[in-house]
Amino acid sequence: MSTSSDSRPDGPPWYEIRLEGRLDPRWAGRFDPMSLTTADGLTRLTGPVVDQAALHGLLHQLRDIGLTLVSVGQVEPGATSYPVAPSTPTHRPTTGA
Repeated sequence: MSTSSDSRPDGPPWYEIRLEGRLDPRWAGRFDPMSLTTADGLTRLTGPVVDQAALHGLLHQLRDIGLTLVSVGQVEPGATSYPVAPSTPTHRPTTGA
């Protein structure tokens, strides 16, 4: 018996995909049943993804649209967001010159 999240009895795992830029709402139908929201210069797709192959296919579609991928993470069904670690270090070591 598999313990992966892809085999959950209550449905497929949910993901949140964050993209840099604004994806026009006319694209929402292409990513159904995921919800598409935009705010603060980011687009967020949230919803169920059947399996890893479907996730990779979705990421390929987003790549082809041309938006920069910011993050991908698995979330609880119905989640509105997941925490994202800073993409750049808060402290950079200095070098002596």
